[in-house]
Amino acid sequence: MILLAAAVTITIHAAQPVNTFVPDRTFGAGVDGGDSGGAGRTFTPHNIQRMRSAGFSMLTYRLRTELGVEAWHWNPRGTWSDASRNEGYWTSSVAGPLPDSYGDRLPRRGSTTDMANNDGFSRIDDGNARTFWKSNPYLDAAFTHESNDLHPQWIFVDFGRPLRINAIRIAWGEPYATRYEVDYAAGGTGPSDEMPKDWMPFPRHAFTSSGARRIDRLSTSAVALRYIRILLTESCRCRRTPGTSDIRDRVGYAVRELGAGVVDARGRFADRIRHAPSRRQTKVLVSSTDPWHTSHDVDHDTEQPGFDRVFASGLTEGRPMLVPVGVLYDTPQNAAAEIASLLARGDPIREVEVGEEPDGQYVTPEDYGALYVEFVDAIRAVAPSVKFGGPSFQTTEAESFTMPIVRGDERTWLRRFLDYLARRGRTADFEFFSFEWYPFDNGCAPAPPQLARHPAILRRVIERLESDGLTQRIPWYITEYGYSAHSARAEVDIDGALMNADIVGLFLTLGGTRAYLYGFTPSDLMDELDCDSWGDNAMFLADDDGDAFTNTAIYWAARMIDQEWVEPGSGEHAVFAVDSSAPLVAAYAVRRPDGKLAVLIINKDPKGESSITIDPKPAGAVDVIRYSREQYRWHANGENGRPARNDPPQRERLAAGVPIVLLPYSVTVVRYDPAP
Repeated sequence: MILLAAAVTITIHAAQPVNTFVPDRTFGAGVDGGDSGGAGRTFTPHNIQRMRSAGFSMLTYRLRTELGVEAWHWNPRGTWSDASRNEGYWTSSVAGPLPDSYGDRLPRRGSTTDMANNDGFSRIDDGNARTFWKSNPYLDAAFTHESNDLHPQWIFVDFGRPLRINAIRIAWGEPYATRYEVDYAAGGTGPSDEMPKDWMPFPRHAFTSSGARRIDRLSTSAVALRYIRILLTESCRCRRTPGTSDIRDRVGYAVRELGAGVVDARGRFADRIRHAPSRRQTKVLVSSTDPWHTSHDVDHDTEQPGFDRVFASGLTEGRPMLVPVGVLYDTPQNAAAEIASLLARGDPIREVEVGEEPDGQYVTPEDYGALYVEFVDAIRAVAPSVKFGGPSFQTTEAESFTMPIVRGDERTWLRRFLDYLARRGRTADFEFFSFEWYPFDNGCAPAPPQLARHPAILRRVIERLESDGLTQRIPWYITEYGYSAHSARAEVDIDGALMNADIVGLFLTLGGTRAYLYGFTPSDLMDELDCDSWGDNAMFLADDDGDAFTNTAIYWAARMIDQEWVEPGSGEHAVFAVDSSAPLVAAYAVRRPDGKLAVLIINKDPKGESSITIDPKPAGAVDVIRYSREQYRWHANGENGRPARNDPPQRERLAAGVPIVLLPYSVTVVRYDPAP
């Protein structure tokens, strides 16, 4: 038991551990895609030395192209399904070097927005009748081996404000829908917060089609609405273009242009959709997008670091890297070739994360589940021993980023996904669960109150995931964590150090298996929230050449966890539950293989200082490592902000019985041999 002044008591329940872990298989960080030339600027000997000094043992590779609605040429060498035209469906080469790679924009894209650079647009309302959106062919019965009724594809239109609508106009592509439905939702805040759930059918909402351009009258009088949803439930499975024998061109659904508006008594149609080849168009989201593209679609502004570069850097520390495969905008063949290539080269690969953030891209769990099964089957054929998992949730705070197909179905995204795997008899193929953890979207708000709320938020999320059917019989990974998914000053100030320590300590206490910090590579400051809160999830700040010239507070917090709280390079650590009577003080306790009891303490009170005593009493001297505003202070100066004070944690070795001071707004490690 640890006793703090002012009647603050922390009780360590050391009789029975709540979790165990081995540090070398627990603490990790991630590398991600970036802009053109970013990998070369990042993976320099200087930067690699700085990154490795943080003490992380595991590495995860994040896939930015998956967030940008782009196909990933993980090796720039490869083959096209239509080799004579250098177009179609791409499979990278298993042989040869694996240099830096790029995403390829998808010319059959359907969504206006994306989760990466967000510089693309939908072909459904781009004003060009020669272009078209097409759904992912791998969601057709030809590949899922299920009825297409189980995987209806959809088009979602957000007018941004209430309008009156009574008709739609569809210019079909091929393959076209022979059966479809049209629904509406009256209001809501928009899909950036959650998808509408209360869909209503128009008076006339069910249609059949022969593929001709047509206007469908939805009601005799206009209906006030903000959203329209078109459910595509049966395909012609046809394509008349010469030379397209690939079945992937003949299955799914294609729309060249969509209008929605009012038909007057004289039959004249007034379109309310804005058509433009840019984000000025009316916002459209779709259920899926065909990964078909051409050799001209490479996007040099979305660069992924080459596998050769990553493995040669030493950042994996010789341990298996958590490797992704693109799934939403890729093919099973390309994913299988990626893993086969890495194994053939002797790269240690044991776990594959299938896709990234499907919930944030509005993919239904049933569609993701179907793709998951197809990709697992393809990869397992060439790599039978690897383990598979996902879905790398963008958010676990609210699982509402999905289209409710069945009226009244209130199951969460995760529950629906797990139910889908169970129905297919494929539960055993889900071998680890991954999610990202950025608890606070509002980086403009004061940090101390948010830090105080964090433990309750994460506990509530873990409880809900378990109630959704997820068990800890499989490992749980946080594959990205940080203060916020948006840049904010708190990330580069002392707040970020406190938050990251709290995330890791609490996650392990709640039964988590592994946590990967995001912001491993040097980065620049940004003000994404437009509130003069410049920051980034960055362990190091980069100069104009990309070189790390200074660290931020999260660097020292990481070292305290990786090298002080735990015994580096050792074996199993036992984690104990801790109760605190002080809501602003969190503590996480482990017993190390060397026999020492180590307590990670986060004081979230910006003003409160305490003197603590420890029970059971130490057998001798106590090691205390402190990190607070006495060591680190941030000087805000817009994009040129820098640490004004940046010292390493303070270390003391105190004789038995000497009071231990807990500083305000601090991270502290107390390490000692307990008395017999």
